[in-house]
Amino acid sequence: MIQGGMPGFSKGQKRIANYILEHYDKAAYMTASKLGVIVGVSESTVVRFAIELGFDGYPEMQRSLQELIRMRLTAVQRVDVANDLIGDGDVLDKVLESDSDKIRRTLEDIDRTAFDEAVEKIVTAKNIYIIGVRSSSALAGFLNFNLRMIFDNIRFVQTTSGSEMFEQIMNIGENDVLIAISFPRYSTRIVNAVEYAHSAGADVISITDSEQSPIAANADQVLLARSDMASFVDSLVAPLSIINAIIVAVARKRPEDVRSRLEKLEKIWDEYEVYTKHHN
Repeated sequence: MIQGGMPGFSKGQKRIANYILEHYDKAAYMTASKLGVIVGVSESTVVRFAIELGFDGYPEMQRSLQELIRMRLTAVQRVDVANDLIGDGDVLDKVLESDSDKIRRTLEDIDRTAFDEAVEKIVTAKNIYIIGVRSSSALAGFLNFNLRMIFDNIRFVQTTSGSEMFEQIMNIGENDVLIAISFPRYSTRIVNAVEYAHSAGADVISITDSEQSPIAANADQVLLARSDMASFVDSLVAPLSIINAIIVAVARKRPEDVRSRLEKLEKIWDEYEVYTKHHN
């Protein structure tokens, strides 16, 4: 959009445009005021530039740019951006306040109907496949650990290669569910798994950060969680909260089964001393 509109921009707007094109990784996280100072124009000129592009205002343009570039940023660029955002402030305060804001925004934006449908699909599924790699593997592992307390039909897809992944999901089909978890930078293996499961007729639940995420296009239910970067890593508190909500909602659908299974597990844990009984 910026490149296409370049011939019609004013001199000041061209300075804004050139800076964004050359320093998109930094510009996406700058306030209108700071961007104006850097390129030598007023804050109002920056706001008008966003409106000229068709946005309601600068914040909308900024969010659009952030979504566009997050999958393109290298680990080194992420560190630089995070350092600029935190500045000289207290790291602990900045990160925890940012995480709190992500959970609040996730709660405001999440599709409640998609969430309810996802819970129902999980409860009634023939088999439940869970997949998440790289940083998302921790989320997938947490979901797997807890759903195994409720169901026997969990298939935790753990892969080191694309071929291993397809060997583990090759029998997925109708009445099965695939829960795919992925955040920038998106894994190609997850995208391929979602496409395969969708083509096989399985229901796909995608837990990701944006409608533009590559695992959203072939999903039946998309659960969006805010996951802006904290540094070279993504903050995963919001997706973890959604996963917690899924586990609680599913358990409430099967209260007697859950109680029976947990009572049996408690006896096993006690008999084999799985958990320590030592108290100070």
